[in-house]
Amino acid sequence: MDVFRNMELFIEVASSGGFRAAAARLGLPNSTVSRRIAELERDIGLRLFNRTTRRVELTEAGRFYFDRCRRITEEARLAHEELSGMVHQPKGLIRASVPVDFTLVYLSDILGDFVRHYPGISLDLDVTPRQSNLVSDPVDVTIRIGETTEPNLIARKLAEAQMGLFAAPAYLANHAMPATPQGLLHHNCLRISDQPWTLVSHTEASQTIAVKGNFKANNVGLLHKLALQGAGIVALPRELACADVENGRLVPLLPGWRPRTISVYALTETRLLPAKVRVFIDFLKANLKRT
Repeated sequence: MDVFRNMELFIEVASSGGFRAAAARLGLPNSTVSRRIAELERDIGLRLFNRTTRRVELTEAGRFYFDRCRRITEEARLAHEELSGMVHQPKGLIRASVPVDFTLVYLSDILGDFVRHYPGISLDLDVTPRQSNLVSDPVDVTIRIGETTEPNLIARKLAEAQMGLFAAPAYLANHAMPATPQGLLHHNCLRISDQPWTLVSHTEASQTIAVKGNFKANNVGLLHKLALQGAGIVALPRELACADVENGRLVPLLPGWRPRTISVYALTETRLLPAKVRVFIDFLKANLKRT
């Protein structure tokens, strides 16, 4: 047990930037902190800190040990909190990074229900188009659209967004409606990126089209508004376009084809989650609309 107690103390010294600051935060004598860190270094057989009269810095071995120990102690803390959360109502602050369009289309209708159901939990949402870094940013969970390529993070699928192609009647009045995926080559397509569009048929056949257009933006909401103004053809989640199709402001195109379904994931740094984060992810998974 002394190893784990000294490990926690080591993390506190490294995080505080010195023995004196760590001792003050923990309410321990400075001599006790120094003695226990020296014991830990003797047990390991390596020096963890370079000490001078002015500052204390981690050695190379200390930096390596800090990265590993921080994960171990965090897992232990979360395990304790997880067990406590099974008995008590989850509470605390959740810091989440969420995409702008996804928040407006999907989350805005359900977040109020979440905080009413869990009055002890507060939400601090970073609504942003950028991808947050769970290691360096102060974020508990981040929501990502599309497949993830970060093997060091834990991804939990929340929902799948069915996609469709749409254009306004004003655009179609001046442009022939495409009859095949290849017909998109002759249209102005409103794009998120320069990547080609891959369309899938009802029989799971696929075609990849190198579409072109005079508008590109990393905001689906903007492309949606441009499409409503007759600027071109857009790929949208059906949930987002549903009301516009019903009132005739958008027309669905190529009914036998659709863009690939887009998955929505919650990413965390660890599988063992605080109760507050676990219930947040579970709530999103249960309540997000699947179109």
